[in-house]
Amino acid sequence: MNDILLRRRHKIWIERGTAAEPSERYLVTILKNIEGLGFTFSRELYELLRTFTVEELYGFYLELIPALKKLVGADVVYRPMYPNFPQSVMEEEYVQLIVNALVHYWTDGQYYPAEQKKERLPYVDVEKLTVLTVGTREDLTEIFYQLCQSKTSISDTDKEDLTWMFENLSGLTFPDEIPLKENAALIGMLYLEHNPLASAEAIQKYFKTATDVLRLVTAMSGGDLSLAANCRFRSFKRRERRILMDLLMGCGAIEEDMLRYQNRWIRVGERIHPGEYSPQKYQKVLTAFDKIRNNKEIVTFYSQVEGALKEKNTARALALLEKRPGELARRLDFLLRICQINMDGAQKDEILDVWEEKAHEVTSAVLLQVREHFKNRFESRNELRVFFPKGKLAYGICVPNTLSPLAEADCQRIVQSCETALKRQFSEKAPLGKTYLSEELRHYLIPFSQRSASKAAKTVARGSAFPIGEDAKAIRGFIWWTNTDKPSCQEESGGPVSNSRMKEESRVDLDLTAAIFDKNWKLKEYVSYTNLRSKTYRACHSGDIVNGGPKNGEGVAEFLDADIESVLKFGGRYIVYQVYSYTRQKFNTLDNCRFGWMEREDVNSGEIFEPKSVRQSMDLTAESTVAIPVIFDCLEKRVIWCDMNLSLSQTGRRFGNNIESNLSGVALAGYAMTHLKKPNLYDLISLHVQARGELVETKEEADTIFDVEEGITPFQTEYIQSELL
Repeated sequence: MNDILLRRRHKIWIERGTAAEPSERYLVTILKNIEGLGFTFSRELYELLRTFTVEELYGFYLELIPALKKLVGADVVYRPMYPNFPQSVMEEEYVQLIVNALVHYWTDGQYYPAEQKKERLPYVDVEKLTVLTVGTREDLTEIFYQLCQSKTSISDTDKEDLTWMFENLSGLTFPDEIPLKENAALIGMLYLEHNPLASAEAIQKYFKTATDVLRLVTAMSGGDLSLAANCRFRSFKRRERRILMDLLMGCGAIEEDMLRYQNRWIRVGERIHPGEYSPQKYQKVLTAFDKIRNNKEIVTFYSQVEGALKEKNTARALALLEKRPGELARRLDFLLRICQINMDGAQKDEILDVWEEKAHEVTSAVLLQVREHFKNRFESRNELRVFFPKGKLAYGICVPNTLSPLAEADCQRIVQSCETALKRQFSEKAPLGKTYLSEELRHYLIPFSQRSASKAAKTVARGSAFPIGEDAKAIRGFIWWTNTDKPSCQEESGGPVSNSRMKEESRVDLDLTAAIFDKNWKLKEYVSYTNLRSKTYRACHSGDIVNGGPKNGEGVAEFLDADIESVLKFGGRYIVYQVYSYTRQKFNTLDNCRFGWMEREDVNSGEIFEPKSVRQSMDLTAESTVAIPVIFDCLEKRVIWCDMNLSLSQTGRRFGNNIESNLSGVALAGYAMTHLKKPNLYDLISLHVQARGELVETKEEADTIFDVEEGITPFQTEYIQSELL
């Protein structure tokens, strides 16, 4: 319960204690200890804790400290190769560093250099503490409903939280509407699992198309709710099969929808046995299964649109698309380009007229993306276009931009119509009153899709750029991991894993790397296990460890420092941190694997790992062996949140899974993330204020605050996805 509240709201749910007098000495001690982790109590929380007895404070402390440590990544031991990093690496003879590494490799990671840990200067950085406040059940209920009502895809962590709250909070009821079909499938699955008397009628309102039902079947089988990947459907109980048939009967026309996923529906039919049900009651469903199973003709909307576009018959295509405004929005650019090729100004004007008439029927998420697309569409083209495929949003794709330019007046007309439609939609929401809107939110993108987001202390949309601390002079990245008892499907040679190998723990070798690029994304230098310290920049690696140790052991860690000033001084701009699985296990198969970074004023003060200086800690859980968590823009002093992965097919691997083999993919991913043109939170909230509020200049006079540190922040993705989109 408090894990969710701490992670999402920095709140703690506790009840009033039973002490006759406050135990100030113990409370102050607790306060001092959590300050070491970067936290403090609000006045309200402190006063509530003053009502606790010593025993109650002890129990509270035992629960709080592990949760806070987990939040900043301080719940494990960080054991580097060189305990006096960075001095020992910077001062050691280069030949000795190589010899130490070789002996470590030869002993399968058992040998460590004999180095006595020295006393270090006290930690001197001045850090801003995160204030913990009092939480309530209403906070959890609000989070539940906001996640249910998200209009864009949510992360696996969000789904885990939804599931926990559904199963553990009594009295929860479903909202009238669940806009995101993936959430509807998840809620439907939870309802069917926990209600022996479940019926289709109770959830029919969430399932309006055959594809909605396919998502439910996929959820019940543990598959990908985005439907981007195939799923092995499980066998269903007779009660479940009947409910699925009833849901299909309650949908509208289902044949075209089922044809879109024909092979999957054929496999679903093998699991739910539609032929066992009465033709009188289920004729529509039986007919649809018969057509897709026997390849009988089904005329579809999409085939008609594609046929019209292939013939460049924009009038016919427009007549079809205006019936589905969402599809019209997605084809708008293509329609205008055809008119441009045909030099048909009259048809172009008709397309724009229809769009202006239908724009208000399009979802706000799509309108915002159309607005952003056309806002700069008439300008000189970028060299590359950046895409994030459905179901693989952690993988960016760059292609040459061959789109012909459009007229500026037409683009501005589309932008204006999008804004008009958005304000019309937003005006129907509750008034915001006087609203403070921070300029800093221009750097945070709207979280349209968090489907593949990693579990992190704070979650924002990919491409968002938050500031590096004013006093920070260096970045210290870190990784921590252990071995695993889940061997990968292939050995390093590419062969199958033997039965005897499957019974043992697999050695895991992860590598932390940082590449330094200039403003044009040309490589300047990199620091990795093959180059422990930079020849040009003040940057160094703590030493390559090739064995994570027992799965349930302390684990091992690698650190990598990079000095911001030296990067700029010698022509660099971007520092791209990467994590490689050298032993080729995908991150999602590892039991323990995390990345994070600290911002340090003095890398030689304090311990190597200082919880107060941790800015982010995230679990690496992607189906990949190469991760790019963050990029540091040293010129702008900002952290660009990537949470991206590379695949070996993208990178053209030559030999090992390391920076040398993946350099082109790293540079391309960096270029993609720094050239994104995506809607930002400032523009979104500004439209809300125009529609239902009044903008004010100070927080003191505001009824509603949108800021990075207080009020509604960019990290409250569940609020943004449900209340602002």
